[in-house]
Amino acid sequence: MASPRPATIAEYIEAAPPAGQPHLRRLYALLQQVAPEAEEAIKWGTPFFVEPRFLFAFSAHKAHLNFTPTEEGLAPFRKELEKHKTTKGMLQVAYTAPLPEALIRKIAEQRVQAVKAREDDAFW
Repeated sequence: MASPRPATIAEYIEAAPPAGQPHLRRLYALLQQVAPEAEEAIKWGTPFFVEPRFLFAFSAHKAHLNFTPTEEGLAPFRKELEKHKTTKGMLQVAYTAPLPEALIRKIAEQRVQAVKAREDDAFW
């Protein structure tokens, strides 16, 4: 019988590969610090932070995690991201590599500011 799907981010991390749990816990704590008022949810089986629009998500895989702040969220940091594995909207971090906490914090903080700026825009 398959185990039940995680209902919280803490349960998601507990169900993740043991090698990744320290990175995932640290990432989760960092994102909570950056966006303390964000709603936390599991959507499509992945941890999401929403305030009230999508801020960022992360996901656990066999040997790495993905931090997903969107393409717009990563764009200003392309130069700093050159030495990391990325896609247009995602940063991938191997569990065997150090978590780039300072860079993730900067990206997350900028993403929160960008989303809040849109909320203040009269057109939204």
